[in-house]
Amino acid sequence: MPWTAIGALGCALAVAAGAFGAHGLAARLDARGLELWETAARYLMYGSLGTTLIGISAQLRPATGFERSAVCLVVGTLIFSMTVAVLALGGPRWLGAVTPLGGLLMIVGFLLFSWRALSV
Repeated sequence: MPWTAIGALGCALAVAAGAFGAHGLAARLDARGLELWETAARYLMYGSLGTTLIGISAQLRPATGFERSAVCLVVGTLIFSMTVAVLALGGPRWLGAVTPLGGLLMIVGFLLFSWRALSV
């Protein structure tokens, strides 16, 4: 997979989401909603930067098995950021129970990345 490209695309989306929150949603959301939106954009950036680093690492060391860490990080980032963004927009509160799954997958992705990086 082109993890570097996927990570860079996620970074661009994070910047766009942050700008949209600051300019397009500022008058429509309350303080809590804006805080949630900012959290979603920030964690999208964290996950995307991590995915970019995994992609670069995989290019430098092609046979080292970074695939699982990238999958966990991308899926976790999408789950976490999307559920928080939907909550910010007034989505169903039960999504709050799904959000930690995304965070857990992000943690697992970073831990797997660390483990693989130490193994090479």
